[in-house]
Order: sequence, then C-alpha cells, then structure tokens
Amino acid sequence: MTSSYDEVYGSWRKDPEGFWMDQASGIDWFEKPKTAFDLDQGAYGLWFPDGVTNTCHNCLDRHVESGRADQAAIIYDSPITGAKRTISYRDMLADVEAFSGALSDRGVTKGDRVIIYMPMVPEALVAMLACARLGAVHSVVFGGFAASELATRIEDCQAKLVVSASCGIEPGRIVAYKPLLDAAIEQSSHKPDITIILQREEHRCDLIKDRDFDFHALLQANAGRKMACTPVASTDPLYVLYTSGTTGQPKGVVRDNGGHMAALHWSMHSIYGVEPGEVFWAASDIGWVVGHSYIVYGPLLHGNTTILFEGKPVGTPDAGTFWRVIDEHNVAVLFTAPTAFRAIRKEDPQGSLISDYDLSGFRALFLAGERADPDTIQWAERLLKVPVIDHWWQTETGWTIAGNPMGLGLLPIKHGSPAVPMPGYDVQVIDDAGHPVEAGTLGNIVVKLPLPPGCLPTLWNADERFRESYLAEFPGYYKTADAGFIDDDGYLFIMARTDDIINVAGHRLSTGGMEEAVSGHPDVAECAVIGIADSMKGQIPAGFIVINSGVDRSDDEIEKEVVKLVRDQIGPVAAFKTVMAVKRLPKTRSGKILRATMQKIADGESWKMPATIDDPAILDEVTEVLVKRGLKSRDS
Repeated sequence: MTSSYDEVYGSWRKDPEGFWMDQASGIDWFEKPKTAFDLDQGAYGLWFPDGVTNTCHNCLDRHVESGRADQAAIIYDSPITGAKRTISYRDMLADVEAFSGALSDRGVTKGDRVIIYMPMVPEALVAMLACARLGAVHSVVFGGFAASELATRIEDCQAKLVVSASCGIEPGRIVAYKPLLDAAIEQSSHKPDITIILQREEHRCDLIKDRDFDFHALLQANAGRKMACTPVASTDPLYVLYTSGTTGQPKGVVRDNGGHMAALHWSMHSIYGVEPGEVFWAASDIGWVVGHSYIVYGPLLHGNTTILFEGKPVGTPDAGTFWRVIDEHNVAVLFTAPTAFRAIRKEDPQGSLISDYDLSGFRALFLAGERADPDTIQWAERLLKVPVIDHWWQTETGWTIAGNPMGLGLLPIKHGSPAVPMPGYDVQVIDDAGHPVEAGTLGNIVVKLPLPPGCLPTLWNADERFRESYLAEFPGYYKTADAGFIDDDGYLFIMARTDDIINVAGHRLSTGGMEEAVSGHPDVAECAVIGIADSMKGQIPAGFIVINSGVDRSDDEIEKEVVKLVRDQIGPVAAFKTVMAVKRLPKTRSGKILRATMQKIADGESWKMPATIDDPAILDEVTEVLVKRGLKSRDS
C-alpha cells in the first residue's frame, strides 16, 4: 500500500484550520463550531472555541444509538486476581448513568474536580466517564501513590470528591489504598466532602460514617436511572493529569473536550490503523496519559473494544501473558512501552512462549513512553513478524507528535526513529540560541506554535508557569525538552531529554546514542547511560546494564565487550570506559528509567525519592555498585 502521509500532511500545511474542522466533523456536537481556532484566546490560542459537546456522549451514547449497543466496549482481564469481564457499550452506559446520578446527588456539578485514585478495574473507567457526563473535571492519580503526593494533588485541584478503592493488587502483594487516602486527606489543607470506595474482596476496608460511601451500593441504588449529558464548551477542561514538576510541585496538565476528541478520533484510524469494532489494547495504566488517551477515550470515541489489563508483562504468570491476551481476545493492535518488551525479552530471550498462542489476527505493535532502542525493535520484529512502530509523544501533547501512520500506509521504517511529524505538528530542531540547525545536527526539538487540537492549552490554575515551562525559552515555539535531530529524509531521531545531553571535554554527546550501542550487545536486556562529574573532562559517561536471564558468562567479560562496542560505534570521543552490571534499573511505575536520580546519587548531590518510583530498594542497589566501583564514597 502506498502511503498517503505526504498528501495528508500537505493538506494540513496548506489549510490547518480547514484540516481540523474536517476532523471535528467526526464527533457529535450539541452546537457545531463555526470557528476552528481563535489565536486571541488562551496562552497560544484555543481550538473550536464556539463548539458545545460532551465527551461521554461521544464515547457511549452515540455508539449505543448507532447500533453498537451489544458490542464489547471493555474487556477486563486480570491475571493477578483471575477475574475477567466483558462489558458492552449498553451496559457501560447504564453503569455510567447510574454512577453519574450518585455523584450528582452528592453535589458534583459541571466544573467541580473529582480525584480518582484507583487500580486497573472497570469501575475506574465508569468514574472517569461519569465525571465527563456531568461536565466535572476528573484527575486520575496512579493507584498506590504516596499519601503526600496524593495530598498535593487534592490540594492543587481543590477536589470536591475522591473515588478510590480498598486496595490495589500487585504480583505477590496487596497495596492498601484506604490508609494512604485517609493520610492524604489529613495532610491536605483542602478537605474533600465525600469519598466513594470500591470494596475489593481481596482486602476490604473500614468506611468512615457520613464521609465514605460504598461504590457498588451507590451503583445498585441508582440502577436504571437516566442522566442526560451536560453540554460543555469545547474549551472546557475534561481532565487534569499531574506530571512531576522540577520544583517538587506537580504540574497539572489540562485537557479540553472538543480538540481532544477530534485529535484522538483521527489518530485511531490514521495512526493506529484500526476500524471501529476491532480490539485495541494499550498495555498501560489509567494513571498515565497513555491510559487516558488509549485505554479510555481514543478507543471508545472510535467505537473500538478496549482491553483493561490488570497485570504485568512478566510474572503474571510468565513472559507469555501478552501473547495469551492477544490470542484470547483477538487483539488487532497492541500499544505498550519498550520497557515491557525488554522485560519479556530478558525472561524469554528466544521468544519460545510465542508459539503457544495464535497471533494470526495481530497486525502491529506500537511502542512509546521512552526511547525504543533498535535492538529491542528488531527482536520484536523478528519474533512477531508484524510491523513494530516506534512513535513519540508526551503527557502534555496527549497524542502522537511524530510517528509512522499505519492507517495512512506505513512509510519505510528507520530503526531508532519514530519517523515523521503528524499533521498539526511543525517540528523543528534549533540550537540553544533558537537558530535552526542543519539536518543531522543534534539540537533542541521544538514545535512551532500553535499546538494542534488535543494538546494542553495550559496548566491547571498556572498560566504563567505554563508559559515559563514551555513557551518562554524559545518564543513562538513549544519546548519539548527533548534533544535530537532530523535527517535528510525528514525523519526525526529523539536522542535524549535535554538534561541527558552530556558535555565530555567540550563535546556535546547524547546518552541515548550510547544506550543504542550498548543495547546492541546480545547479552544485554536493558541499559542506562548517565553523565557523571569528572574534574578533567567535565562529565564522563557511565553505563549500567541488566544482563539477560540464562547468561552464564562473567559480568566483567560482558562489561568489557560493551565498552568496546561503544568505542567502535561512537568513537574514542565518547570517553566510554565505565560499565556496571546491576540486577535492576530504577524506574517509574510507567517504566521510565530514573536517570536524573541515578546521576545525582553518583555525583553525591542531594536528591529526593521520586514519587513515581516503582521500587525504592533499587536505588540502594545502584548506590552499592557505585561505591564498590569507587565512583562514589559510602557517605557522600
């Protein structure tokens, strides 16, 4: 199939407002917008400012009315508990109407904020869509986040109500949510009026009289109730999603209603290449942006069936669990983070578990969330025999900045590149002074304003912080804080966060480029490269590697081979001489490696435990290795 990408991107270039007005016709409006974009509103302009709509109506009601009532909206699959449920669009709508009635009875109205602090269960999606139905603004906080982090979010958005659960369940342990929630409310200067608690049988909790209400009891009490969708302005907020801020104060990324729907609806068929009715699986969590965009809103807006998976890529029960889900539920397209595939590869390097399952209906794997190293991509291509497509976007943008649009016809794949900008994104690479750089030259990746529909219009109650964080450094552009280059064919290469560009004896080098070389070693499951302080050269790179399961060679031997690999591929200029084998790399719960924290530990700087860390003990393991190698004193 010949790709129509050039034609589609060109049509956006020629008439940006006309292009997005066409995409807006793919959703239902109570009042159709007459204006596509108003440059004079907001920080850089607002999309469809005179449109009136409702996101819940577009996700549920219109599909029930148009013949999809009996189609599965959600397939819930929890290898951790053994639970499985298929919920039709009709039944999902009934539950959402019932729960929105319960919220309304407790005073939740248009514009109120509701915190959702829940595990990966269908009731979490019911809560999100019920808020959207009422025009209330939801803010999902990853289940199990520390009480202090939850408290700052309750306080920042002034939440009227919190929806939570008695617990989350992880491999080998139960995480009690209620004590964390109670502590967060105690710490917060703002006190929500009410909490609604989903009691899970694996670990029930005590409810506080007149404050805490049982989720299922409210659902049953409101069964059969009809609740009309509240009309909201296209520019009204649908949700606030907090991302970690450098100051310790989280940044509340705002997502609007109309532009968000137009962009996500377009992305489902144009980027991911799925038709309504097909099964789409984003193996992420609703606490992250991928969960918002592609577990909940994107698939349901488009009339797909979405998989809600409560499990891990390995250990629930083994490295074949992804293949089981694809086989059992006839998944057409999977979207997950590269770290998930590195974990699978570490446990099953030969991919021997794949042959146990029928993947004949599986068409493509999409990767995002961090750099996808070419070695992992090639491993997945070889074993799955389907396109493995890297694409790049951010919490702030909500959908793809650069990718390879399967629905428009795939472009040639270049390993290490997420391919080309999507319509709406004029991506450029500039130097620190704001001047364009030549093709192939490393620089700051920016997007020329305005940002397209679906991207953040601002930060919650922090317009000035939004401008300072994203717009001030390079006037006229959105700063992505990623570094990379564009090649002669227009393909973008993301090499590192701008903080991960290290200066070795005056040479600006990308740690991402070094990681690409390191990950090419056949015995390396995953790796991280950081710059550590050096009195002679300013900084020198240090590599951390996790070795594949079943490898019986010495760490020392593999470390020496990795050093040679980097020297051969990047050259002596990299000054790459230090590699350390570690059991595990410290990561956030969404799988991003905590390179900045590792660097602070190595340099003996003060650091704060990241709120999103998956397992704090890993930082102690890394510290021990640094001490053992003489790169850090025990007391620094």
